[in-house]
Amino acid sequence: MADYYTNFSLVLKLPDEAAQAYALKLAQEAADMRFGDESPKVSPDFPASLIDVLEIWHFETEADNSPEENRYGLWLHSSNGGIDAVCAFIQLLLGKFQPDGSLSFEWSNDCSKPRIDAYGGGAAIITARDIISITTGEWLAEHGR
Repeated sequence: MADYYTNFSLVLKLPDEAAQAYALKLAQEAADMRFGDESPKVSPDFPASLIDVLEIWHFETEADNSPEENRYGLWLHSSNGGIDAVCAFIQLLLGKFQPDGSLSFEWSNDCSKPRIDAYGGGAAIITARDIISITTGEWLAEHGR
């Protein structure tokens, strides 16, 4: 039996402490709904754009602070995937706090045992309006010979 991993780690900078608090609260609500025993009970103020990705909310969200630099952000990371969910979360936060901002990140796919279909990764570029992503498998299919 092999274990498969999708790893990523990134920091999303936010404008202030209030934005960070909002994002952390939202991430906690999503995680609570994801890991609850019953079907998720979505609060009326929970963003509709995140409801469809709750099932794949497989990432951790932590505060990333540097008070001496007046930096507030989120450290988003996972070994279990959640690429589409983290992209949707980032897009929502960019739309709310940095409408002209963008963020890009990479992820890797790995396996605990050698498997021919287990390695690769991808990258995403996220703005308030678009999410553009590609996996290494898609890239190879498009450019391979």
